[in-house]
Formats: sequence, C-alpha cells, structure tokens
Amino acid sequence: MASPAALDTTIAVVTPENIAFDYQLAGPFRRLPAYLIDLGVRWGVIIIVVICLSVAGLLASFSGSSSFVIASGFILYFLISWFYGTVLETYFNGRTIGKWACGIRVIDTDGRPISGKRAMLRNLLRIADLAPPVVISSFANEAFPIYVPTGMVGLLTMVCTRRMQRLGDLAAGTMVIVDERGWRLPVAKVDDPRVPALASFFPGDYRVSRSMAKALAIYAERRHYLTPARRREIARHLAIPLIDRFEFRADIDPDLLMYALYYQVYLSDPSDEIADLGPLAGFSPLRRDQNKPQGLVGDTANPISPAVNGPPPGTASVRPTPGSESHVPDTSLLGKPLPRPQTGVSQPKGEQPPNSLQAVPRREEQR
Repeated sequence: MASPAALDTTIAVVTPENIAFDYQLAGPFRRLPAYLIDLGVRWGVIIIVVICLSVAGLLASFSGSSSFVIASGFILYFLISWFYGTVLETYFNGRTIGKWACGIRVIDTDGRPISGKRAMLRNLLRIADLAPPVVISSFANEAFPIYVPTGMVGLLTMVCTRRMQRLGDLAAGTMVIVDERGWRLPVAKVDDPRVPALASFFPGDYRVSRSMAKALAIYAERRHYLTPARRREIARHLAIPLIDRFEFRADIDPDLLMYALYYQVYLSDPSDEIADLGPLAGFSPLRRDQNKPQGLVGDTANPISPAVNGPPPGTASVRPTPGSESHVPDTSLLGKPLPRPQTGVSQPKGEQPPNSLQAVPRREEQR
C-alpha cells in the first residue's frame, strides 16, 4: 500500500525574466489572523473618527450633529471597507497591516507584484468569499438581527484550488504567499564584449534556481573587490557543473563563465543583438570545437595577437617562453586550466584588469 503523499504548500513560478522561484503558499490558518487584524484596524479607524466627529458636533452645539455623525460613519465605513485593502496592497507590495504582521503578501500568479486593478478586483469579491452569513438574534423579538459572515465559500475554493485561491484571487489572477525576507542588489554593469558572446551559448530555456540567482547577483556585485585568483577560486565551484552540463571547454575561465551566466539571467534580452566583437568574432567556447583550426585558439596570424596590435582591452599580454620563436595570441575566453587545481594559485606581479584572462603558451610536443 502506497504511503500518503505529504501536503506540499510550495509552488514554482517562472517570471517573465525566465527566473524560477519557489514560493510557499499561505493557507487559511495564516490568512485568517491577517484578516482579523485588518478587520480590527478598519473598525478602530471608524470608531475613532466617529467619536471625533461626535465630540466636534457637541462642542460646536450643532443641532443636527447626530444625523451628521451617522451619515459620516456610513460613508467612512463604505470607503474603508472597499478601499483599505486595495490601496495598501497596491502601494505596499501586496501587504496590508494584517498581512505584514502575519508575514504574508499578495502577488500575481506569474510572480510579479500585484497591480491596482487586480487588487481592487480581489477586494471587491471579498463579500462573496465571506458568504453565507449566519444570523445571530437575541431573545428579544424587537432586537436588530446581527449577520456574521462564515467565509465558507472562500474556504472551500482555497481547499479545492492548487494555489489556495479564493474567488477574488481566481478572478484577479493573484495568490497569497509567505513573505520571505527579500534581498536587493544593484545591477552590475557589464561592458566586456566577451560576456554577451559567451552568454549566447547558454540555452534560451535554461532556468536557474532562486539560490543560484541570488549567488550570481552577490558574486557580480562583489567580484571587483576580489583578485583574479580569488575570483577563479570562488567561481570554480559553480562553473564545474555548468561545464559538464553544457560541454564547455575545461580550460575556460570560471570567472568569465559566471559573469556570462549573470548576464544571461539578469540582463540579456532575446531581441537584443550581440555586440560587435571585432577580432574576437568566430571563437567558440564549446568542447566540440576545440580541435578545429578556427576554434578558440586561432593561429599566429590572428589580428588579436599581442605582437601585432597589442592585447585587446581588458586582457593580459602573453610573453613567449625563452627560446621559442612564436607564441599563441590571447584567446578571449581561455583562462587558467580548470580541472580541480590546488588552492593558492600563484599570480604574476601587478594587478590584472577585472576581466583579464591568463593565456597559456603552446608547447611543442616532445618526441
């Protein structure tokens, strides 16, 4: 007999930016306290305003103060009941006071922040979710009946839908999630033409996890504080699985690979054209192109040879080994050999540019 599956309250959402996020849905036991807090806030505001109007009418000796206070109370109740949730959810990132206190918020089903139109629609249909009401009457026959909403309609729709949506959420295309403490980092500027070129070799449907997206953002923000050796050491742990999965060359620079993945996740647009690479055009970082004549290495007559035109901007010059008559030009995408080297890689004196890569001289085969 198969064991019963555990209740899963998480849902994966792919944003229009092609980033996958996992959200935890907010169930009835999280949303009910938030609703009660918001209800108390609304009634508290109404009572305070009515009391202030009553005191002002008495002090002014206004003869029709009672009628004015009653009319003002009804108008205020209507405005707060219908627009309290709409205004707060629109301008406070899907949160009301109750939702903020309970750690939940409202978003669109595609992961974007809720808009004003959707917030108004889901709040207008709240009265349908609170049906059917129960009448509570006292023992006296002349007592005014009190209607108490049960919320059974909203509860049933939440139980029967995959995203735990009530009628207002279904109509507006929204859902309520557990609000995790977010992280915001400024977008790093990418001005190296090799980065978009290398980013184009990642599949267009490749999606990174939330933790990977956060790691890329933090790495791109702080990489300019690190030395080139430290960058390669940090990026190597994330680059090795990508090299094996997408069959990149093993000697590709892990720092440049991570920077290219950051560009593909946060900055790339399918409609954008790849920038002009000049002498770097025609190179391929894939493993299957490693032995081709016009691969990543090229030939000694290549225009990017340091002996002819000097190194490209942002690259390190390569000195030939003593006794050799020729050298290999800087290869744009190559770095230190990647396969699990030992820590503490020595670096030449002098600080290299942030995106510089260490080219490796070609050695003659020993006979």
